[in-house]
Amino acid sequence: MPGTLRHFLDAIKFEHTVFALPFAYVAMVLAADGWPGWRVAIWVTLAMAGARTLAMSVNRFADRLIDANNPRTAGRHLPQGLLKPWHMLAAAILSAALLALSAWKLNPLCFKLAPWAALFLIGYSYTKRFTWASHWILGFTDGIAAAGGWIAVRGAFDPPAFVLWFALTVWIAGFDLIYACQDVEVDRRVGLKSFPARFGIAAALRAAQACHVLTIAAFAALGVMTGLGWIYWVGVVVVAGLLIYEHSLVSPDDLSRLDIAFFNVNGYIAIILFAAVVGGRLA
Repeated sequence: MPGTLRHFLDAIKFEHTVFALPFAYVAMVLAADGWPGWRVAIWVTLAMAGARTLAMSVNRFADRLIDANNPRTAGRHLPQGLLKPWHMLAAAILSAALLALSAWKLNPLCFKLAPWAALFLIGYSYTKRFTWASHWILGFTDGIAAAGGWIAVRGAFDPPAFVLWFALTVWIAGFDLIYACQDVEVDRRVGLKSFPARFGIAAALRAAQACHVLTIAAFAALGVMTGLGWIYWVGVVVVAGLLIYEHSLVSPDDLSRLDIAFFNVNGYIAIILFAAVVGGRLA
């Protein structure tokens, strides 16, 4: 069992929860105008863990045959037989239950919206089979973290929640566009409709740049709307610099440093923005 659990956590890249979890915390801090309290923080954290595990379990299950035919992903745990499909299905059921319980413990609106969140968490893995807009659907799905963090505190939506949701949507979509560039040939061969497969790598990188310009614009709008102090604006400048650096690592003719762009830089961005919001609230 310890070996199976280790394989499972590696398969779903549990450590990459860092991409969305800080934005749930950002929303909590802004909605509460400070610390929201341990009860809310703990249940939001559990809801996020359940949501991401649900999404990744379904993703690995849904893509297991595609992964087996892609040299880049053929070594993943399901194609290699290190995990069974039922492992992922069982994890998805347990994760959905954790998400539902956490939403119920937060407030009625969170609980009412949890099934809709689960629909996107389960469904986004299948969207690349019929639309090249799947990257933005993934971003929208991850953006639920920000909306959820906000309504967990206030029990209602407010304009800053939508701005933060939009920022997360275009940020995630932008780096997913970059990441998808490495699978263009496989996507075309198996009939997947990613944006790079449909329009080419150069167009995908330009679309990613546009998404990240919108990301910075949304972060700026959020700072104005919530009256965050100078520390926040320093953080936004640093994030803008990291995004520029991220795009400098890749080109249509050279994707060799793509993993650095995808994992390291974007992990830093999420943490820096959370620290900037906390600092900006205190400044």
